[in-house]
Amino acid sequence: MKRTERIDRVELMRTFVRIVEAGSLSAAARQLNITQATVSRRLQSLETVLGVRLLLRTTHTTRLTDDGERCYQHARRVIDSWLALEDEVGQTEDEPVGVLRVRAPHAFGQEQLLVPLTQFLQRYPQLSVEWMLNDKSVDFLGDNLDCAIRVGAEIDPATVSVLLAEVPRCVVASPALLAQFPAVNAPDDLSVLPWIAISTFYQRHIELYKEGASPARVTLTPRLSTDSLYVARNTALSGLGVAVVSSWTVKEDIAQGRLVHLLPDWQPVALPVHLVYPWSRYYPARLRRFLEMMREVMPGIAGMRKPTREK
Repeated sequence: MKRTERIDRVELMRTFVRIVEAGSLSAAARQLNITQATVSRRLQSLETVLGVRLLLRTTHTTRLTDDGERCYQHARRVIDSWLALEDEVGQTEDEPVGVLRVRAPHAFGQEQLLVPLTQFLQRYPQLSVEWMLNDKSVDFLGDNLDCAIRVGAEIDPATVSVLLAEVPRCVVASPALLAQFPAVNAPDDLSVLPWIAISTFYQRHIELYKEGASPARVTLTPRLSTDSLYVARNTALSGLGVAVVSSWTVKEDIAQGRLVHLLPDWQPVALPVHLVYPWSRYYPARLRRFLEMMREVMPGIAGMRKPTREK
């Protein structure tokens, strides 16, 4: 009994909650960066402390018992309360601690957002950030993420989504490519040109908008499809095809004459930029401060603008 008294019950509950939300002991072990044997021992210790069976395990499945379901709900509330206590005791409200795990798109994450991220870390010396660059959909539990910056993506209604800014886009092509085709004077003229598609945002058509005119739908057959903004920009520079890209990536190219901004009066829809995170009863100071920083700086970052539609 004395050995049981020394067990960190909060850590046992944290491990149990992670098992439930990750779906298995092995997944929980990967997310917690501990061995599966340690996870199993913690589960057994919690079951011993409570005197009940929490999980029923077979070779292929793990499911909660009725007692396990009640324990999970209580454990979530206890952990949220404990996180709030950690935030408020022993530190000021403005001094978040711990590790914030963030996923950001490649283009923004390795260029546009590095200055505000660096300033954020310099402001809070007790905080660390895991800055992971990936344009794929977000699995908060499976990837052990606190939040994600998403550009132009469909937002899961089960998550909290904060609209931060918009990214204007433009239609561009190289002078060498344009010299091979009739002049582009209207959206319909774009259909005869070879295209580079950014598969995340458009593949077989793109819609363009002009004030006072009906939207124009341009059908395209891509020579190249890619999920990389930089690949689209670089292949457009090489003369492979026309591309719709974020305006900030080609501003210098247009100014230097390496690319031509086609039909500047006709604009693709700007891409919304959201900060997304899973719903919880409590959010630690590190996430709250990061959200505050993103809301403040994002519209002013080069190539961004304030959202024209608030969500």
